[in-house]
Amino acid sequence: MSIHESSENYLETILVLSQRLPAVRSIDIATELDFKKSSVSVAMKSLRENGYITVTEAGYIFLTDSGKGIADMIYERHNLLSAWLEFLGVDAKIATEDACRMEHVISKESFEAIKTHVKAHL
Repeated sequence: MSIHESSENYLETILVLSQRLPAVRSIDIATELDFKKSSVSVAMKSLRENGYITVTEAGYIFLTDSGKGIADMIYERHNLLSAWLEFLGVDAKIATEDACRMEHVISKESFEAIKTHVKAHL
């Protein structure tokens, strides 16, 4: 199943927030991404309907196994690509912004090649 870049970003954000908050709610995601809560609510409904998250009656959001798999993949790509670009001399802010775009479009094959190269040289 194909997943949109925006959905990948939401899943990654839920993962990151879950690492620093005891529980993640829509308002936390809206605050983190500087989005309107209504936009986040629509996205959460779609992610829930597609089986990527569960939402408790209290409004707490949890990644399902499939959602966590996607979030972990995007997060790994983001961290590695950011570090690689910074290693190449790119300003940290620009490296992060570029990694955010690259992490969604790079093929698995190309990412694995970069990952192998980076791990051998960093």
